[in-house]
Amino acid sequence: MYREIIIDHYKNPRMKGTLDPHDYSYEDDNPLCGDRIRIDVRVDDEGRISEAAFSGEGCAISMSSADMLTEAIIGKTLEEVKALDKAYILEMLGIELGAVRLKCALLSLKVLKAGVYGLETLEEELL
Repeated sequence: MYREIIIDHYKNPRMKGTLDPHDYSYEDDNPLCGDRIRIDVRVDDEGRISEAAFSGEGCAISMSSADMLTEAIIGKTLEEVKALDKAYILEMLGIELGAVRLKCALLSLKVLKAGVYGLETLEEELL
């Protein structure tokens, strides 16, 4: 059902962990299935992502997507990260997904973009 690369990233994550300190961080979940992901990012002096890590729990799709995405963004600028979309994630995973699994696959992109756009700071200001 899943490609070998998805299973490999699920069983052997390369980017799992946390970064402290970090420049950007955000955490969110998918309440429908219980997946939870946090992504931490460090940016270098040239505005490129120098380090990224994810933590959390979830299904093979959500965890593999988070691992593959955090690995793929190293060296990208924040503007390049902001331009990533659903098609990028689906191409990276290489499989067709139904509506429920699509939410699992896209959770890491949602979390990454929320962190990069600074939604955590915005939410804190509103509270």
